[in-house]
Amino acid sequence: MRVVTMNIWARHGDWDARRTLLRDTLQQLSPDIVALQETVVTDRYDQVVDLLGTDLHVTHQWRRESDGSGMSLASRWPFVEVVEQDFLVTDRVDPREFAGSLLAARVEAPPPYGALWFASPKPSFRLGHERERELQAVGMAARLEALVRSRGGHVVVAGDFDATPDSASMRFWAGLQSLDGTSVAYRDAWSTRRPDQPGHTFKPDNPLVTGGNWPTENGRRIDYVWVRCGPHGPTLRIDDCDLLLDEPRDGVWASDHCGVVAELTAP
Repeated sequence: MRVVTMNIWARHGDWDARRTLLRDTLQQLSPDIVALQETVVTDRYDQVVDLLGTDLHVTHQWRRESDGSGMSLASRWPFVEVVEQDFLVTDRVDPREFAGSLLAARVEAPPPYGALWFASPKPSFRLGHERERELQAVGMAARLEALVRSRGGHVVVAGDFDATPDSASMRFWAGLQSLDGTSVAYRDAWSTRRPDQPGHTFKPDNPLVTGGNWPTENGRRIDYVWVRCGPHGPTLRIDDCDLLLDEPRDGVWASDHCGVVAELTAP
């Protein structure tokens, strides 16, 4: 099972050049499940279908920004159920932004996988909002736990978390610390397969990063693929994990974020 997550950066910058690179790369990669952030969806345009084609099933976050930006999920298999929930946990979370929401969908993958929840959390992105990200992580993880208790299935969580691995919210997802009296355990695909590599997905050598709103960016790993753990480890084996579009091609950067692609198999 090939999983991809990437922040598309809407239609900013040289969209024509970025569109060609993104579309060609994503379609050649032929992923099974895809989580995309900052996708533009309007009455007249669907950026996800534009980039992925029509072979995948697609669902979109309902609450979007004024330009249509939000989260989207795509799957090779039909969606059985879609869940969206907002986590506007403090008055510092702006309801006009799509950040602060969980988008999750259940698919019935073929054997040996079976039922699978594919979820994309988008917590607050602001640097001073780790408190909000902690509260959102607790609420989003609890929602996923409730779905598993009632419906069963594997859980794969992928997206732009806007937090580094050493932050409290990411340590919570990894099962390394509790928050608000609760804990969960997910396995990080990147640290599982490439524990000695930084894996930055928001990079200072990307001019779309340092030439925009983040001129002093030092490089961070903020995009992840996670697999929920059972009593003895992740319920899907993480075979590989790599960065996607982490370098320019013919002078074109695909987005201000790099993507993450992970290969999973049933144990």
